[in-house]
Amino acid sequence: MKDKIQIALLSVIAIALVALAVSQFSGKSEGGSNTVAASNNVAATIDPTKPADTFDPLANAAPVDNTPKTTINFAEYEHDFGNIKQDSENKYVFKFTNTGTEPLIIETANGSCGCTVPNYPKAPIPPGGTGDIEVEYKPGKQENAQTKTVTVIANTEPKETTLRITANVQKVG
Repeated sequence: MKDKIQIALLSVIAIALVALAVSQFSGKSEGGSNTVAASNNVAATIDPTKPADTFDPLANAAPVDNTPKTTINFAEYEHDFGNIKQDSENKYVFKFTNTGTEPLIIETANGSCGCTVPNYPKAPIPPGGTGDIEVEYKPGKQENAQTKTVTVIANTEPKETTLRITANVQKVG
């Protein structure tokens, strides 16, 4: 009995969808607007008073990044602090060059945790220009071998560049 009810409900839904599709494509409407599920699972409202060809299924799509792309080259992509103490402040400067033909714009640089704080240039770096990303690592009470990353997001291809720092944090006392 349960199966028959489910089949009947699915049939009613299918008939309703067919009726909506026929009324949409024939230009007839019962008034108001119809809502259909778009391909990205977001409800899209179709105005039946407008021609069907004005519906833009990509209207809610993510914006395209048209920023001119360049390339970046770091002198080093990884730095090992070696043995350091807990609660110490450790700084390292990653030096880079804009090796492309467009100005380099660093959108952001993010450490993998609060103990790894990068400082990066906010102004565009011209082609052939150089810059520094200073990374300060404060291990706090961390112990033993540690690996942290800094993700640099810029108008490069690929958009993200990962820098890595490592250290062997020794317990104090």
